[in-house]
Amino acid sequence: MSAATRELFAAEARSERPDLARLCLLLAAEADPGLDERAMDWAQIELDRLAGMLPYGLRGARAWASAVTELLGGRMGFHGTPADYDRLSSSLLHEVLRRRRGLPILLSVVWLEVARRAGAPVYGLGLPGHFVIGFGDPEDGVVADPFAGGASLGAGPAELAAGPRTPARTLDIVLRILNNIRVWASSRPEQSGVALWALDLSLLLPSHPAALRYERARLLVERGAFREGAGEMEAYAEVMDAVDADAAARIRAEAVSARALLN
Repeated sequence: MSAATRELFAAEARSERPDLARLCLLLAAEADPGLDERAMDWAQIELDRLAGMLPYGLRGARAWASAVTELLGGRMGFHGTPADYDRLSSSLLHEVLRRRRGLPILLSVVWLEVARRAGAPVYGLGLPGHFVIGFGDPEDGVVADPFAGGASLGAGPAELAAGPRTPARTLDIVLRILNNIRVWASSRPEQSGVALWALDLSLLLPSHPAALRYERARLLVERGAFREGAGEMEAYAEVMDAVDADAAARIRAEAVSARALLN
């Protein structure tokens, strides 16, 4: 991703109403240098096209859930498989639109964006280890699982039954996508560059866990950027001084060890 594209990502994330699809496409540009504005336009047009295929005048959560599932999970064949967890492309919106396969959260993004464009009362729901979508009132609306082709979850599983259901915010969805990418890269040492850009984008979000700064510093050291990594560790230790002095001391010791690797 160019510096200009990262600036667009940061600006969109800080806008009054961040655009989920645009953020996902700008994110995907890190992984796919060929994803230029023209390709991003294609993805947005495809979402519009799919939305235009939904029936007009739908009323009620069940009617919306049924129509969106019939279109996306049925006619268009969007769903996930266990093998999708092994592919970075499963976290890239344009690839999910092209392949009609992806991780639960990216398939949910497709469901959300298509349904929203058609006027549906739809929202995302982040569950432990899974992501689904809901239609209607978050307290008792219909919940569907895009990874399973839109299968209804009814009142379960237990995470749903033990309300309240809190719709996921746009930036929380983006951060979760970036977390998934980091997890994917963490088990593949040759993909440390992917983990680094996922961290960089996470840190551009207006709200993110402070510990990501420390994670980035450690990754820099692992990649051989000893001086830069040590500097970031020391900066993070200053932040930690007011919270956990012992942890700050340990981080400073790590920084000293990283600088020693320069010799």
